[in-house]
Amino acid sequence: MTEQLRLLRPYLLLLGIFSVARFLMSPLGVPYGRGHHVFSIVTMTAFSCVFYGAFVRRWRGQRLMQAIVLGFILGATSQLAILLMTLLSYALSLETYFNHPIALNLRSLEAVDLLRATNATPVEFGTALAQRLGGLIGNSIFAGILGAIGWTIGGLLPEK
Repeated sequence: MTEQLRLLRPYLLLLGIFSVARFLMSPLGVPYGRGHHVFSIVTMTAFSCVFYGAFVRRWRGQRLMQAIVLGFILGATSQLAILLMTLLSYALSLETYFNHPIALNLRSLEAVDLLRATNATPVEFGTALAQRLGGLIGNSIFAGILGAIGWTIGGLLPEK
């Protein structure tokens, strides 16, 4: 496990950078519709699971199950970061990309624009927490599957 965590250091650095940058985008005035794809933690995690899965197969000689576990760890770590940033958003009473209704899979962009025009209330904390806990489970499992896909692709890499 210690070796796996050492291997994840570059990913953890990127996760920290993406989390802080994504958190700051809304308070800096970037509307969700224009910037939600920038510093996407889910997209970064998906690509990382595939890449890590491929690399550990070819250059670390790890087995399929190890790549799945590594992908799961990447996914769970990312989802914990998203959960913590969501909690921070509510604790500071800030509207950020982490507590935005679309980020919580609750509304479309058009519906959110309509709600904002009528001064509707933001997503309740309990609802947001339930969505994030569901993501912690589901997205972590999906990340493990992506690790397996990466491991399969890793057979195409050269030996050295």
